[in-house]
Amino acid sequence: MGKNLLKIGLAIGILIVIGIIISVWMVWKRPLKVDAMFSRMALGKAGFEKTAIPSPDGRMTVWVGGEGPCMVLLHGAGDQAGTWARMVPPLLEDYKVVIPDLPGHWKSDPRKGPIGVDQLLMGVEVVMDTVCAGDQVVLVGNSLGAWLSMLYAHDYPAHVARMVLINGAAITNVNPAINLFPETREEARVTMKALMGPATLPVPDFVLDDIIRHARVGPAGRFVQTLDEWGPYLLDGRLDEIVVPVDLVWGDGDDLWTLEVAQRLLDGLERARLHPVHGCGHVPHRECPDKTLEAIEAALAMPPPEPTVIEEVVEEGGP
Repeated sequence: MGKNLLKIGLAIGILIVIGIIISVWMVWKRPLKVDAMFSRMALGKAGFEKTAIPSPDGRMTVWVGGEGPCMVLLHGAGDQAGTWARMVPPLLEDYKVVIPDLPGHWKSDPRKGPIGVDQLLMGVEVVMDTVCAGDQVVLVGNSLGAWLSMLYAHDYPAHVARMVLINGAAITNVNPAINLFPETREEARVTMKALMGPATLPVPDFVLDDIIRHARVGPAGRFVQTLDEWGPYLLDGRLDEIVVPVDLVWGDGDDLWTLEVAQRLLDGLERARLHPVHGCGHVPHRECPDKTLEAIEAALAMPPPEPTVIEEVVEEGGP
């Protein structure tokens, strides 16, 4: 009996040691995956339920929680639903909050191959038709998610009550000084400094290594493989076709999607206003969740932005 207990204890001890080794390896070699796992656990603890819905590419993973009008949150390229975990819990009091993994991201198909804008937009349409059927939604998008939000609102304005764009849009924006697909630690360090707010701590080298790997083989890298097909999905010169009211919640520490880009949107959109989130970067809901939530709630508490009225100036002596 004693020997059996000793063997069982030894086996349990070995399993614990193996688990610790695997955990340390995961944190060291795949920190982005570990971060995603914990952020998704946080969604579950906040009251979200994970479900899978059919899509043209297979299945999409969607997190749903709360009751009320439908609010859909769309993450950026290479990201996943858990990116919103630190910001969203208070929203469950007033909204049915829906957070998908976009097609090709994390647990949503397709798991391999290039990811096109058409596939991503189809995924958004599936979520709207399946989870928010018949509802006018509040559509919130960050980066690529903001791009998709604008495209959906452009094509289906009757389905969108309001839109919140966070550091992104369906317009051309290039900063040659920022390499979104770094190949070295130094390039990755420069990129992260440009994208993150000034108060954010420097990114450790082992995380930079995973960022480099993820940019090459992850969803963002698969998305950029379809770069030549993006043209028809950009709304440069056509922003006035967006009739849905827009609130721009904008991290002002973002050197890629700068406040100057936000001003281009204000100039082109018919119904828009700006809410800067001071000291925050490209993904402010992760860096500054409280500030970002405050900006979104304040924006949605206001009446929707009214159309810009340009008064015709009649010169003296004119008709």
